[in-house]
Amino acid sequence: MSNTPLDPSTMSRRRQILETYRMTREVDPSIRWWLLGSFLVFGGLGMALFRLVLPHNDSVFSWILAGLASFLIGLFAVIVVFGRRAQRAAFKRLEGQLGAAARALTMLRRGWVVEEVVGFTKQQDMVHRVVGPPGIVLVAEGNPSRVKQLLISEHRKHERVVGEYPVHEVLVGNDEGQVPLTKLVQHVRKLGRQVKPAEITELRQRLRALDAQRPKAPIPRGPVPTSMKGMRGNLRGR
Repeated sequence: MSNTPLDPSTMSRRRQILETYRMTREVDPSIRWWLLGSFLVFGGLGMALFRLVLPHNDSVFSWILAGLASFLIGLFAVIVVFGRRAQRAAFKRLEGQLGAAARALTMLRRGWVVEEVVGFTKQQDMVHRVVGPPGIVLVAEGNPSRVKQLLISEHRKHERVVGEYPVHEVLVGNDEGQVPLTKLVQHVRKLGRQVKPAEITELRQRLRALDAQRPKAPIPRGPVPTSMKGMRGNLRGR
């Protein structure tokens, strides 16, 4: 069997869903029960609610309509649960891999600019940069003791160049004061809106001068989980 990563752009929608389910099930074996349970619970609630709205109508048409409504509600619940657990599984597949934070940040789409490995050490500790509504977000991954110094250094460099624009720091990890990989994208989004969209262009122009002085960065390469790729479109604009 080939180990070549699958490209979702070459697959049909049905194949993408099946492949996402397969990869999610490898990490989350209980996914089938979550999907079945969400369909039955929310579908049943939908049926009960619909019958309460029309308690005195026992015609065949009423039952068909109630059944259709409950099916759609159950299906919607399945889609929501599947999306959340597939995203969680995708992040778990990335944990421990070189450049995992950079690949997780690709979930940020419209209004965000992700620049991988703007700072690094010989031991492969990395700092990535996100430019978006909060301003500049420096995301560090690697050995905590080493990468903290790298993060402080990068923060100072960026502050000298961007002036009044805010610079945030995020250290990826599971210890106190760190942000787990599974919550990284959500954490970055919640940093607020401190920069207007029109100002992002000016901000990026200021950063070009800083980047021009840097050595060529060793961009981490590796397969991105199909489940993560398939969800990018669903998360655009959020």
